[in-house]
Amino acid sequence: MPAGVHGAVVSVADGTLMAAWMPSDGPSRIPQGRVVLSWTPAGPGRMDVTAHLGLAGAQVLLATWPALRGDWSGVVRPTVAEVTELHAALRLATVILDELTD
Repeated sequence: MPAGVHGAVVSVADGTLMAAWMPSDGPSRIPQGRVVLSWTPAGPGRMDVTAHLGLAGAQVLLATWPALRGDWSGVVRPTVAEVTELHAALRLATVILDELTD
């Protein structure tokens, strides 16, 4: 990662990972429903990758991928896409239930 950032906020659009850097001096709170990836070198040609998910009340560890080689976006993309879509579906279901019970 570049100096001055602590991760990348990731979203998925049409199967493509889109990312925006999270500056180290900015807020550390992950936006609700978004995934933040961070990575550190784990040896020659390898990276340890970690994903955190932003929820309404907290952020949670979503996944870790130790010692990935080369272009690791293909390993990470399925998890990010599935979790992002699941979160959106659960949020929609919550809104609908709130409307029905009011």
